[in-house]
Amino acid sequence: MNYTSTRDNSVKASAAYAIATGISPDGGLYVPESIPALTPDELMAAAKENYRDRAVRVLGKYLTDFTEEELHECVNGAYTGKFGGEDVAPVVDIANNRFVLELWHGPTCAFKDMALQLLPHLLTRSVKKTCDGKEIVILVATSGDTGKAALEGFRDVPGTRIIVFYPVEGVSAIQKRQMVTQEGENVGVCAIKGNFDDAQTGVKRIFTDAEIAAELDKHNMAFSSANSINWGRLAPQIVYYISAYADLMNKGVIRMGDKVNVVVPTGNFGNILAAYYAKKMGLPIGKLVCASNANNVLTDFLRTGVYDRNRQFHTTISPSMDILISSNLERLIYDLSGCDSKRVKGWMDSLAATGRYEVDEDVKARIGELFWAGCCDDASTQATIREVFESEGYLSDTHTAVALNVYEQYTKEFGADVPTIIASTASPYKFAPAVLGAVAADKISDDEFDMLSALNEVSGVAAPAPLAGLKGKKIRFERVCDGSKMKETVLDMLHIKES
Repeated sequence: MNYTSTRDNSVKASAAYAIATGISPDGGLYVPESIPALTPDELMAAAKENYRDRAVRVLGKYLTDFTEEELHECVNGAYTGKFGGEDVAPVVDIANNRFVLELWHGPTCAFKDMALQLLPHLLTRSVKKTCDGKEIVILVATSGDTGKAALEGFRDVPGTRIIVFYPVEGVSAIQKRQMVTQEGENVGVCAIKGNFDDAQTGVKRIFTDAEIAAELDKHNMAFSSANSINWGRLAPQIVYYISAYADLMNKGVIRMGDKVNVVVPTGNFGNILAAYYAKKMGLPIGKLVCASNANNVLTDFLRTGVYDRNRQFHTTISPSMDILISSNLERLIYDLSGCDSKRVKGWMDSLAATGRYEVDEDVKARIGELFWAGCCDDASTQATIREVFESEGYLSDTHTAVALNVYEQYTKEFGADVPTIIASTASPYKFAPAVLGAVAADKISDDEFDMLSALNEVSGVAAPAPLAGLKGKKIRFERVCDGSKMKETVLDMLHIKES
């Protein structure tokens, strides 16, 4: 399996090289030259396996320069003893054909753990295969969850350093506390004055800056990414949709070949793109439902074919979705355009120059066949948290609630007769003020840890240990920089002076 760039089909790279470098030199994203098939027999076999074996089965189709033994080592290192039990990504029935895929039982209580516990294992092996001897510098832009998950995943991993940038006012109090108290000798964290898009744009600019790459090379270093622009982040996410389908077969909800719908709350489009790839592999997915918050640039694009980030940016109670530049959408339009890298480059150039692009009619038509999109504001998000908790006793976080709300919008038009997997992306305890505001507003206080206790009283479910344990941890990182100074900040944090 070789990989190419969404902006230049002449690029050829191995899986290991794509993972080690993170992004193509032309600024495009690495994509597999073809999507491998998952046969019905293989899916039936997967239903008899545990999550780790399912992961090896799926990843083996994409990471063909890794041996099966290497994949078992990586997967066992990622998913053994870190997710609260054997059921790494449990599927919970909350009635009315809704099945919540809980992706937040890992060490940072967010779905990013599903990939970022595995990526360090894949990356270190990829570096040995492609650029042995260099120290890898992981650069991350985060809207909240990726940062902590990446920091935890790469903490003290030999041969790596990691620097995370987050918007100073754009993450929850718990998300910020998770990052600024991060332990590890190879980690660094910096807030930026701006939003997530500013952080993401700055990181991408650094990745394609020849001068800073040359400076790193002098010090035997090279950049890579832990954001979902890195194929090593995205491939592991395909696994959990296939695993969820297998679990529904085991529960007797569906039989082999029955279709399910999938609903995903997303801002950067990586999580739902993984479901798209699973569908293209042969997983019987009917409709892919994309759920957005008030930053509804994806909703508008999937409905009209026009991507326009020239709009008001909203800071919401679902901050991990507060994004107006959805990087992974580039991989989708590449695939739907018939892998036409020239068209994709034109659209991306237009986005960079004007903040807008419009795909051609053939791509629009294909999007309409595959996707349905909706959005909801903060008030509707909190109303959904309250309604589902009162009716089903299920407490969701603010991002999962966006998905539940948009799914209800979908059922009003198409009905609820198809079993539906709803991706749950974070523990409600990560967003305690907003969740309490929905179910027990009188218990909101100025102390984030008091609110964890209050949420425990209301729900009867204990706060996850990784979050409760943040109380009293020493704050290590208080640095703030302008978005325009990220390059200089990276060099300073690496103790490199520009020549």
